[in-house]
Amino acid sequence: MSADGAAGAVPRGTDGGATSDPGTGTGAVDAGGSARSVRALLLLAAGACAACALVYELALIALGGVLVGATVTQTSLVVSLFVFALGLGALAAKPLLRRPLPAFVAIEVGVAVAGGFSVLACYAAFAYAGVYTPAVVVASLVVGGLVGAELPILMELLQRVRRQAAARALADLTAADYVGALVGGLAFPFVLLPLFGQMRGALAAGLLNLVCAGVIVFVVFRGDLTRRVRLGAGVVLVAGAVAVVLGLAYAGRFEVSARQQLYDDPIVVSQRTPYQEIDVTESLTVRGTPDVRLYLNGDLQLSSRDEYRYHEALVHPALAATSAAARERGLRVLVLGGGDGMAVREALRRPDVASIHLVDLDPAMTRLARTDPRLRALNRGALDDRRVRVTNTDAFNWVRDHDQDATDDRYDAVVVDFPDPDDQGLARLYSAELYGMVRTRVLAPGGVAVVQSGSPYFAPDAFWSVGRTLELGGWRARPYHVDVPTFGDWGFWLAGPAGGPTPPLTVGSPAAPGLRFLDDATLRAAAVFPADRGPRDVRPTTLNRPAILDYTRKGWADY
Repeated sequence: MSADGAAGAVPRGTDGGATSDPGTGTGAVDAGGSARSVRALLLLAAGACAACALVYELALIALGGVLVGATVTQTSLVVSLFVFALGLGALAAKPLLRRPLPAFVAIEVGVAVAGGFSVLACYAAFAYAGVYTPAVVVASLVVGGLVGAELPILMELLQRVRRQAAARALADLTAADYVGALVGGLAFPFVLLPLFGQMRGALAAGLLNLVCAGVIVFVVFRGDLTRRVRLGAGVVLVAGAVAVVLGLAYAGRFEVSARQQLYDDPIVVSQRTPYQEIDVTESLTVRGTPDVRLYLNGDLQLSSRDEYRYHEALVHPALAATSAAARERGLRVLVLGGGDGMAVREALRRPDVASIHLVDLDPAMTRLARTDPRLRALNRGALDDRRVRVTNTDAFNWVRDHDQDATDDRYDAVVVDFPDPDDQGLARLYSAELYGMVRTRVLAPGGVAVVQSGSPYFAPDAFWSVGRTLELGGWRARPYHVDVPTFGDWGFWLAGPAGGPTPPLTVGSPAAPGLRFLDDATLRAAAVFPADRGPRDVRPTTLNRPAILDYTRKGWADY
């Protein structure tokens, strides 16, 4: 017996079988079948390991997009560090090649635990310590390094089963690796994320790593190890499996606890959808009235204490600026975003509104707005009004695919109510391309549009960039801003097609019934900007150059 427990050597025959070295898999050919079947199992294990590796990588990227936005930055950070660590891990694996089987078990347990718990650890760092980037850097380096050590060891095992030209063996192994990466890349968004979420999805991949190690040691090379070594490998694998299974069992409780750390008020609704994380909190104010708050991916969308200020300012100036002929006929209103139903509620105040079409990406958000008693009370059941039609799809694609020749399917007022553009996907919704398509494809002659544009105080460059972008998209626009206590100073742009007059800033005469905040005097003041927050020399946003993304990040960096 060799020192690591390998069985005695079996000499190579004319069929190309391999001679046994300490820790090799020669005995597997005798005990487990032909060299071809053993190689096939090794290549299958290599593909499975690659699939798990990509799941860990994608899970960290997805978590960063949810917690801190900046999807492109997070993708670049995780991918570059992961690939760098792959190289380091491959180099570090050289001393382990003399005893590949014990090394493979140790590495797979390390990958399963480090990769499986990577998302949970980064979430904990963000929720409890207020840091994220250092945690994701460490996670990417550790997991990437361990994954990088897998390939050389699998290559060694593959060669010891049946030695062949290194280039041929490398071709087989890399092919299996790439196929596995394809499987993992598709499994994460379409299977693991919808079924398990980011935390449990990564932990499930950890279980697969452990299964691979178990199959290699106890099935493929079961005749190569002594009882003592098999027992040690079994103990290590069982310990890793227990850790991962406990992680799966308690991940839900941990997530609830960690997510609560992000908010001051108790969470009463929490949903993870394929598009975002939706949280609703509720508390009592000093006066005893409830304060209901809606968060998307951790960003505040509204508070029941003052959301009426925001939504009155967003909707009513646009509807009042429509033509008299359109109001007499009955206004057709398009709302892009605004799945909470508050903007629709405001539009329904006006008796001259004939129909409202809401286009929002997430069916879970519009369903929650209809069914949650807190949100339904706030929007007054607006989404169930007979005049309202809801379409759940991507607003950019919906506008792009809208038949611009269908003149009977145009809208007199377009209310654009997207979340702030803190990632690449949202930045496209603030692009000149979208604004241009809104004007040419969905706006009726004489129609107007209004765009929620962020804070001219906290992110002034982003706010004024919206105006430049509207201009590039063929609009003539005017800015205004109001005070929303939970948001701060918040701004909007009211726009009409270039070549026509700038839409007037008014609530109309008569104003919509039931307004609590907005009137013409308030709007006159809203059109005035102080010198330190006045117009800026900024770039417009296009799909190719999303300037508003950088402006938004820099503006909010200190707050």
